[in-house]
Amino acid sequence: MALTIGEVATKFGLSRSTLLYYDRKGLLRPKGRSGAGYRLYSDADLARLGQIRTYRDMGLSLQQIMSLLDGRPGSLLELLDQRLLQLHREIGSLRKQEQLILELLKDSRALRKSRFLDKETWVAILRSSGMSDADMTRWHQQFEASAPDAHQDFRESLAIPKAEITNIRKRSRT
Repeated sequence: MALTIGEVATKFGLSRSTLLYYDRKGLLRPKGRSGAGYRLYSDADLARLGQIRTYRDMGLSLQQIMSLLDGRPGSLLELLDQRLLQLHREIGSLRKQEQLILELLKDSRALRKSRFLDKETWVAILRSSGMSDADMTRWHQQFEASAPDAHQDFRESLAIPKAEITNIRKRSRT
């Protein structure tokens, strides 16, 4: 079954101009044409477009996607590792921006409306659930042992100062 460019655009939630751009770049060239010369997309074309959409949703560039789909050097795992590192850097930068904004707001009503969770609020939640200092230390030790990078990200997300994060990390490794 072949679909026209309009049908494909609707099916994938893309604009017609995006599909034309992909065609010009050689990323997605429809395999067929109608008698009137209209582009017709095959099932294989749709499958390729599905891959393109997935890779774009992951944040890969069109050049990276083209390399992957055309079987050129650069494995998917390598590209995803690079993208994940890039995302971690971006998230770290956004956390710093968030902390600066929250520092300026300081208004408790504004903080209550935000989705920000600080150390004090987190500790209060743990205490209200019955956790003692010893329980929290064991929790940190288990988190550190199981997923040290995720533990680091979590502590940073609570806007804990770097010196305190270092101390928590040291206590968690003993």
